[in-house]
Amino acid sequence: MPPDAARRSDRSRRAILAAALELVELLGYAKLTIEAVAARAGVGKQTIYRWWPSKGPLLFDAFVEFGASGRAVRPLGDLGEDLRLELREAIDELAERRFDQVCRVLVHEARTDLVTLLLTPRRVVLEQRLAAAQRAGEIRGDVDVPAAAELLLGPVYQRWLLRTGPLTGTFSDTVVDLTLRALRG
Repeated sequence: MPPDAARRSDRSRRAILAAALELVELLGYAKLTIEAVAARAGVGKQTIYRWWPSKGPLLFDAFVEFGASGRAVRPLGDLGEDLRLELREAIDELAERRFDQVCRVLVHEARTDLVTLLLTPRRVVLEQRLAAAQRAGEIRGDVDVPAAAELLLGPVYQRWLLRTGPLTGTFSDTVVDLTLRALRG
């Protein structure tokens, strides 16, 4: 029986995506080349160009494939601790060199996919947790849940994007504490 071309293509695609992430972490975006990705993945350049027009879309797909966007909502615990954990995970993700390199380039290129595929999943998780807290009476019933989720994430992404200060667990805990005072008040 001949090899399944679809399986071979998926194996090559995943090897290319993994190689792209490894190399951007090692070299940075500016020094990353399609040639280097092809060599590391064990494919020809033409294979990469068949699927991606340049390294920006390639890295975006690599991060979506191997990044944190496919996350599930955790079981409910203490609201403050759940929110602190979610914001600390956002900070940890932003601190990863591969995330930083890819996302800064995508922001620079104004890719709306960045918001849709990478940032929205984290906001959705927060919205689900806040909605559960609202149903349980942990926060006021009149709270605009989507706005509250953005209130939590906005300072983290602003600090990362504009580099206005260090991204630390202490910072995210402060954001959670201040937000919860507003949501419970």
